[in-house]
Amino acid sequence: MRMRKKKHGAERLAANARYLLERPEAPLADPSALFGREAPTYLEIGCGKGGFASGMAEKYPGRNFLALEKISDVMVIAVEGAEARREAREADNLRFFIADAHDLPLWFAPASLDGIYLNFSDPWPKKKHAKRRLTYREMLTMYFGLLKPGAPIRFKTDNRPLFDFTLEELEAVGAKPHYVTYDLHASPENADNVETEYERNFSAKGFSICALEVTAPEVLTTPAPTVGTEGTGAGEADGAEP
Repeated sequence: MRMRKKKHGAERLAANARYLLERPEAPLADPSALFGREAPTYLEIGCGKGGFASGMAEKYPGRNFLALEKISDVMVIAVEGAEARREAREADNLRFFIADAHDLPLWFAPASLDGIYLNFSDPWPKKKHAKRRLTYREMLTMYFGLLKPGAPIRFKTDNRPLFDFTLEELEAVGAKPHYVTYDLHASPENADNVETEYERNFSAKGFSICALEVTAPEVLTTPAPTVGTEGTGAGEADGAEP
């Protein structure tokens, strides 16, 4: 969905600048330094309105959370939401930044992150747009390179075709998920699940949520690009929760 232009968006972002990061001069080897403390640091790609990132920061005060969103008008809602929930957090452990997912290597050095979350990414349903999906093989390879050894990618979506595509792409790069579920809320993995607003709305309507967790394989395959697709797109996640 497209987000309407926010009135006074720049001013509203400036008012919550304490949560916003500028791109570093060089990729960060230790992202926890952004928080002034040593702690495992996790990244959500396509954070939308920020409900998931804020919820995780509240639930896990011993961890740091970074959240990327490409669309500045959506980020307005995310940072304002984070400020509204500030007293619920025991630690100052939440930051946001506006960027394209393809530019992540400009922000983070190899093997620097403790985990990556992909929540309800834009499915780009047309076959010719497969390369624009955030779980396309080249994107997965990039994510694995940014993660510390053994650090996971956790992915969830209500879109079954995107989920099946993701499983195929993981197989193409030689990665085997630790778990796969087609009904997250009915599975044991739901015990630690923090829901997004989008997730709550869709599950309330009876939609099942697909989820998986995966780490980099010992040998990462670099397959050829898929045939019949065009462009690399913007790498934009459909994180704009309703």
